[in-house]
Parts: sequence; structure tokens; C-alpha cells
Amino acid sequence: MVCSAFFFISIEMLSLKPKTNCMQTAPKKVINAWAMYDWANSVYNLVITSTMFPAYYEAVTSTKTDNHVTFLGRTFVNTSLYNYALGFAFLIVAIMSPILSSIADYKGNKKAFLRFFCTLGSIACSGLFFFTKDTLGLGIVLLILACIGYWSSLVFYNAYLPEIAAEEDQDRVSAKGFAMGYIGSVLLQVVCFVLLFKRTLFGIAPDNESLPLQISFLLVGIWWFGFAQRTLKILPNGIPNAKRPDKNIFANGFIELNKVWNQLKSLPVLKRFLFAFFFYNMGVQTVMLAATLYGKSELAIPVENLIVSILVIQLVAIPGATLMSKLSGKIGNLQTLMIVVAIWIGLCIGGYLLPKGNVNAFYCLAAAVGFVMGGIQSLSRSTYAKLMPQTKDTTSFFSFFDVTEKIAIVIGMFSYGFITELAGGSQRNSVLSLTALFIVGLLLLAYTIKAQNKKDAVI
Repeated sequence: MVCSAFFFISIEMLSLKPKTNCMQTAPKKVINAWAMYDWANSVYNLVITSTMFPAYYEAVTSTKTDNHVTFLGRTFVNTSLYNYALGFAFLIVAIMSPILSSIADYKGNKKAFLRFFCTLGSIACSGLFFFTKDTLGLGIVLLILACIGYWSSLVFYNAYLPEIAAEEDQDRVSAKGFAMGYIGSVLLQVVCFVLLFKRTLFGIAPDNESLPLQISFLLVGIWWFGFAQRTLKILPNGIPNAKRPDKNIFANGFIELNKVWNQLKSLPVLKRFLFAFFFYNMGVQTVMLAATLYGKSELAIPVENLIVSILVIQLVAIPGATLMSKLSGKIGNLQTLMIVVAIWIGLCIGGYLLPKGNVNAFYCLAAAVGFVMGGIQSLSRSTYAKLMPQTKDTTSFFSFFDVTEKIAIVIGMFSYGFITELAGGSQRNSVLSLTALFIVGLLLLAYTIKAQNKKDAVI
């Protein structure tokens, strides 16, 4: 979802090393080229992750009587296989990010990495055009590669911000990237809507719903790769780090993460918050990634209505985040997070009880999810930043936070898929099980507040 992508992107930028005030912002041409990558890649998050592809995947991998598929010699519930594939992709990203970031920092070749993962992701998206019920293996592999390409490229895209913008201009430049990403993704989504709902205008048979969706995947890849070329042409090469890593560059990223873990032992409030975040964020991310499939497969919501629900989520996400930000200023971050997590518990129960085929009820649930979706992510990051100790090593601390986030996604997606299989293909029990994650997160937040009160500092 575009809004959720924005929160991921903007908060990743907090992990960058602070710059001195003497640095000057790059020329407008460079800033525009950097923001153009947001325009280019945000279509993946909207079309592939949130709207078109999950609905298409469910349609081509199930029949009226069977929702099982065979992959690598094993039979899966189709939605479980989808969750496993995304979980595996995030596992690869979590493992690679510290290694690749360390290499890019030392050698100054982040542009080469950005180009590689951009190319990988865009080609994978275009390749989904050939995904049909007879090419399941190809579809799953391309789904994994597209996810890896998208999230890995963001690591290096975000890392450019402190090199092209002075500290006082970074918020403005970051906002420009978000705006470009939102506009670009919505424009292509509109094109995809026209292809799907007015397909006869393009010579596509009225009963052929698959071809417009397949063409949409092809357009995502072309859009992503094509517009990214301006970014790759104009952005400067990375700046090599003059300081050689303590160990070899492959291990240095993990060494830095271990240093943060050792520091957390003397930071009880931050440590408790991280554990709380790990559990409730596992639930949040799983809902975000599985929502469309749940609506299509479990609740029998038509594709058109699913698309409308995604737009509803986008419309209410930013106002929700704004309201939560104001609330946290009045009662504190941790207290606000407890309220939001409690709402998530109610939403999971509501999703479990939601009657099949009730479109209006689904819209209401989608609006509620959107309202708390973006806010909990942005508030979690800002809370982490406030609880961090005074240190120059902010990159390592936020790298630790990001790896924690990705591992939570891996566990959440695998658990969701496994419980679905245990339930014989029904996702309702998987949704209900997410309440346990939020309950644990809620209790740990209370535990964090208890530790914070002892320090007489309210966050």
C-alpha cells in the first residue's frame, strides 16, 4: 500500500548518519532524479503487493472446489504458499541488508546495488505477465524476486539522502520523494483500472479478466525500470568510507548489530520496547500483506470491491497517522501505542467474525485498518528514536530495528500460512491467532511503561 510504503521509506531515512551543517544540498536536477525513483518503484507496492496481483494469484490458483496447489513436490493451500513465498523473500532481505549495506558504505558503490536490485525487481514484475495456472513455479519465483528487488533497492535509495541533501533540507526532499511516489503509483493504478474495467476498448474479450491483470504486471515492470533510468543516470556515485571495517566487509554489518544487542542489556526501557514492537508489528505487517488474499479467498469480496477498499485505506491512513501523532503529544508515545494496539485486537476479532460476502462490512473494516495502519508504524519508529541513547552510531541502531522488523514479518507470514493449512485452508483462524501477537505486544508495552516510570522520563 502506498501509504504504508511511505512510512517505511521515510522512517528508514532516520537511520542515516547525521550530516554536518556545512554540507550543501545538491542541485535541483539531482534532487528531482532521486525523487524520481519513488515515482518509479511505488507502483510495485500498490499494484503488486496491495491490489491486482493478490487477487489474480488467488483466482488462477483455485477452483470452486479446490484451493490446493503443488510446488516443489509438496501440496500447499494456495494462500499459504503465497505467505510462505513472501516470508522467504523477507528472510533473504533481512540476511542480505547488513552485508550489502556494509559493502556499499565501504566501497561507495550503492549506485551499482541500486541498479542491480531495481533491474531484478522490475524484470520480475514484468515476468509475472507469463504467470498462469500452468506456470505456478515461475510465478512464485518471480514473486520472491520482485519482493527482494523492491525492499533491497530501498536500502540504497534511502542511503543517498544524506549525501544529496543538507540536514535542514532532508525533510523537504524526503517529502518530495513521497509525493512523487504517490502520484506515480496512482497514475499507473488508474491505467490498470481502465484496462480491467474497460477492457473491451482495448480489444480484450469481456469475459477475459486475466489478460488485463497480466498486462498490468508487465506495465509495472516497464514503468519501474524505465523511470528509474533517470535516477541511475543523474545520481552521483556513492562516497567510499575512508575507515576500513573492523573485520571483513561481509561480517561487519552483523558485528555492528551484535554491538547494539550488547548495549541493549543496559537499556531496559528500549529493550522492553523492542520486544513489544517485535510482537505487535508481526501482527501489523501480516495483516497488511495478507489482507487482500483474505478478502478475496475467505470473504469472497469481488476484485472491484477489493480495489475500492485499498483506496479507502489510503485515504484514511494519513489522517489517522496525524491524529495519533497529536495524541502522542498529549498522553505520550507508549500510552498511545497501547491504545492503537488494543484497537488492532478488536480489528482482528472483527475480521474473524466478518460474514462472507458482506462488502459494506468489509469497507468499514478496511477503513478502520487504514486509520491505525500508518500511525502505528510511524509512531513505533519515532518512539524507538526517542528511547535510543545519545550516540553517533544511529545507523547501527536503526539497522538493528529494521532487521527486527523484517524477522517479525518472516515469522508472521510463515505462521499465518501454517495455521491456514492446519485449518484446512480457512484463513479465519489465522486472523484470530494474530490477536495473541497483539495481546503479547500490549502487555509488553505496559511492562515498558513500568520500566520507564522508574526512570521518571515519559516518552
